[in-house]
Amino acid sequence: MARERKVIITCAVTGSIHTPTMSPHLPITPDEVAKGAIAAAEAGAAILHLHARDPKDGRPTPSADVFMQFLPRIKQQTKAVVNITTGGGHGMSLQDRLQAPLKTKPEMCSLNMGSMNFGLYPALNRYKDWKYEWEPQYLEASRDFIFRNTFKDIEYILKELGEGCGTKFEFECYDVGHLYNLAHFLDRKLVKPPLFVQTIFGILGGIGVDHENVMHMRTIANKLFGDQYQWSVLAAGRHQMPLISMAAIMGANVRVGLEDSLWLGRGQLAESNAAQVTRIREILAGLSLEIATPDEARELLDLKGGDRVAF
Repeated sequence: MARERKVIITCAVTGSIHTPTMSPHLPITPDEVAKGAIAAAEAGAAILHLHARDPKDGRPTPSADVFMQFLPRIKQQTKAVVNITTGGGHGMSLQDRLQAPLKTKPEMCSLNMGSMNFGLYPALNRYKDWKYEWEPQYLEASRDFIFRNTFKDIEYILKELGEGCGTKFEFECYDVGHLYNLAHFLDRKLVKPPLFVQTIFGILGGIGVDHENVMHMRTIANKLFGDQYQWSVLAAGRHQMPLISMAAIMGANVRVGLEDSLWLGRGQLAESNAAQVTRIREILAGLSLEIATPDEARELLDLKGGDRVAF
């Protein structure tokens, strides 16, 4: 008998895209990140995707010391898979971005599958007054910024984190070419299935939010990876819930969280990450889809287990 499909919910708790002015609910301090992540796990998120911020002013930070102020707490109070960014934030070097992952050796990390323009500057038009001086400067800098992920960078991360730490990856694919980049590494046996392929829609510089693009990315991923991958979808901003709901019907796992969208509905700021997890869980239930527990996610993705991390 075919095994019934379980949907993995990932929650991206704070990220490095949104700035404090944009929402009073964006987790900033280690305590806020911990509380937000724990509540999201209690609401049904099997995977928690985590960035860190400077508690003084909310700017993204790669500091392993800041990560260690919330990682042990999340591990102690949830069974969720902890997934640490290797993308960091705009302007960070590769070594900056790997500070926390290499120290903490998590079960999972994100890994962007190509260099790209990553435009945040349109948000400058939405706000007149800023809580911190760094915010408009950070957004404007994205107008002339390339998010670097060369083949050499990716090889290095796969070797140091994948081989060296037993970490598996959320392969972030912002465009069709990124799927082919991942297939290249699969052909070279530098990555091993099952792959967790996160297709991302709506970032300026990546593929757009048209539903035809979701279907096309699924078609190409099926062609390249067959039954060797788990598919997941995230969409930016107001497109989050509609697009991931469509994708869930098509067989996708889903990602929510305040990193990807500050909204719960039209004109309604999400007051927490847990609120978004609860909303997508309700949608999945309405579609007669069951959600995966953290241990079911570990089995589906062949993860090393939470007892083999360094935090």
